[in-house]
Amino acid sequence: MVNVFLILTAYYMMRVVREPLIVASGGAEVGSYSAAGQALVLLLVVPAYGWLASRVPRRRLINIVTGIFVACLVAFYAFARAGVPVGVAFWIWVGIFNVMMIAQFWAFANDLYTTDEGKRLFPIVGFGASSGAVLGAWLAGRLAEPLGIYELLLVAAAILAVATVITNLLDARERRRTEGSVPDIKSSGVLPAATGQYRSETGEFKVPSGAYAKESGHFKAVRPDQPEPEEDVGSTGGVFRLVFRNRYLLLIALLVVLLNWVNTNGEYLLRRTVIAFAERTAAAQPSPEVAAQDLVLQFYSTFQSIVALSGLLIQLFVTSRAIRYLGVSAALLVLPLIAMTGYALMAFVPVLMAIRWIKTLENATDYSLQNTVRNVLFLPTTREEKYKAKQVTDGFSQRIGDVLQAVTVFVGTSVLVVSTQQFAVFNLGLVAVWLFVAVLVGRRYQRLAAVAA
Repeated sequence: MVNVFLILTAYYMMRVVREPLIVASGGAEVGSYSAAGQALVLLLVVPAYGWLASRVPRRRLINIVTGIFVACLVAFYAFARAGVPVGVAFWIWVGIFNVMMIAQFWAFANDLYTTDEGKRLFPIVGFGASSGAVLGAWLAGRLAEPLGIYELLLVAAAILAVATVITNLLDARERRRTEGSVPDIKSSGVLPAATGQYRSETGEFKVPSGAYAKESGHFKAVRPDQPEPEEDVGSTGGVFRLVFRNRYLLLIALLVVLLNWVNTNGEYLLRRTVIAFAERTAAAQPSPEVAAQDLVLQFYSTFQSIVALSGLLIQLFVTSRAIRYLGVSAALLVLPLIAMTGYALMAFVPVLMAIRWIKTLENATDYSLQNTVRNVLFLPTTREEKYKAKQVTDGFSQRIGDVLQAVTVFVGTSVLVVSTQQFAVFNLGLVAVWLFVAVLVGRRYQRLAAVAA
């Protein structure tokens, strides 16, 4: 919990810094096109990450990747201080950090715990992420004036260094707890992070065979008269091929694409409605443009604060109970059902108050319950799928959702010129597909978790 708390604190400090940097490097429009740039960069970075994960143990993998990000922060600080325009590069880099570092943390957490342990502990761990997001934004606002905007990059780098120390302590402790009787040569301290093993409910790493291999899509080794030997734990392919050949992973990737597509479409609808409301309200003011900007700033300040606090409360009081009493499969349906109800209402009542509270509930649930359940889905997968495929489903798929949203807005505003209600109806159709995919993912999760036991 403390580990991910520190990572999210550092990330939200970076988010604050990127705003003035992007303004100094070309304006707010540049940020709108960053999703495509991030997707292109991830096409190169994710396979490189998978290559590294197939060759080094998990502790070394995390140390190397975090060390690179820390070095980048120091480099950005030096270039910014020297007057080099780094806003565009930093904006794209922060997006890469967000998806890769957080996916790596959750892959590590999935690697430490069995399915039952993860379902019990991940809501607590997720509380660390939610509270880190709140503290990071608050801390950046308090430290920016006494230290300076650029110096916040060094503070974030120091926080990440502390998180890395905690990762190393956790790795050593959990290896003693679960692998005390395993020879070093066969332990997670020596074997590469991305192996073909999975964590069984006994706490042991096992190689897929029999029912598990069939259910998880590992058909290579399934022979009734000749089960796969325990020693064959090697990595079996590239990151994108790993996802496309496994229906469960492919469905998770599609789930993330749809979730992000719907959510960012909703963000656009909210932004469009807020700006229109602010312009109407400020029309009679002496400086209507300045007054409208102030109204937008005040709205989003309050909105983001309420979303962050609501997400924290949902994570603390609802998430663990939803997973325990509803089950993972049913909990996976909560957010799309909220979105379906919200966008149906938005299609008929496109007023700011309705859209505001719909997006508040949607975003708060996404950052808490949905995020935790999505990470639970990887508990019964192999170590290779945790470290490799998760970078695709959590990173690349998320950015593809952003790109699709940008295309949707362009077509909707420049080609078809649709209304807010029509945008909401389109989003409603996407939610219906999302809900169907969530049902399929939940069913496959139940079968996979059952055979992993």
